[in-house]
Amino acid sequence: MPWQQVRISRFGGPEVLQLAVERSIPDPGPGEVRIKVVAAGTGFTDTMIRRGRYPDFKGPLPFTPGYEIVGMVEKRGPGVTTLHEGEMIADLCVIGGYAQYAIRPARFLVPVPDGVDAAEAACIPLAYLTAFQMLTRYRELKPGAIILVVGASGTVGTALLDLARHLGLRAIGTCSAPNLAVVERYGAAAIDYHADDFVTCVRRLTAERSGGAGVDIVFDAIGGAHFGRSFACLAPGGLLVGYGSQTMAVGRESLIAAGLGLARLKLWRAFSSFFGRRSAVFYSITARRTSQPQEFKADMATLFQLLRAGVLHPVVIERLPLTAASEVHVRIDRGGLGGKIVLLP
Repeated sequence: MPWQQVRISRFGGPEVLQLAVERSIPDPGPGEVRIKVVAAGTGFTDTMIRRGRYPDFKGPLPFTPGYEIVGMVEKRGPGVTTLHEGEMIADLCVIGGYAQYAIRPARFLVPVPDGVDAAEAACIPLAYLTAFQMLTRYRELKPGAIILVVGASGTVGTALLDLARHLGLRAIGTCSAPNLAVVERYGAAAIDYHADDFVTCVRRLTAERSGGAGVDIVFDAIGGAHFGRSFACLAPGGLLVGYGSQTMAVGRESLIAAGLGLARLKLWRAFSSFFGRRSAVFYSITARRTSQPQEFKADMATLFQLLRAGVLHPVVIERLPLTAASEVHVRIDRGGLGGKIVLLP
């Protein structure tokens, strides 16, 4: 039976996304399942992969992009006993999501509870899991702790704000002027980073703190030289969590500059005592899943229960067919979406 997927044959702009029609549906191998994809998340990480600038995937070409999926187990391969045909699951697949069918290893798949919207569920494996692990796996943040989210209107940014509200944390978020309302909707203080110096604003907003001005933790996906400004926002004993190099990904900084940013994180961590006990760490979701697979599945399960209970509120701004993939990437490259576009294969 013919089926469709989006293919990339060369790295480049949104125009490299091409819809392909396949003649036969593949069968799963040992330890694998075939998934009928119901919803595929899109986001900035997909555009990094499309450009060939994502550290965890450099090919080979051609390939199908799509970092996260929700779908139904349609067929099990030999040796798979933990999943059942017809069961809804989610996966952080890195590539392969923009398709009507996907073959995936069974060991990483997480069941999706009944009653959960598939498009909202597609926001969990990357954005919400990243946010949840950064908030809970590096520091025990007590209610009232202050966090700073750089780029707070993005998919991970809004997930951080959503979870911070649930955990009783005080949040400050930087964004562009059109997205100030997106950040404020979560009860966070919003800073227009084009109009104001966010380091000065953060210091002013936290001036009353008894332990010293600054925030307890900063989340920064911009990377490179920007890590220095985020580090300057920390209160004594605070932590900077870097989780990306967006300026390198879009060509605004070189690979060397991105590497120097990572080197600074290691320096701050190694010599924390010289920086007022301020420290830093880099978070990679793929590396952490490889090193802590059971933690990954447990955290995903927790998030799905919170979603089912109505505690989490992913921002799905549009649901589009696979044919819109190239248009979606144009909009992601332009920035300022304020939420996630989900493809419905």
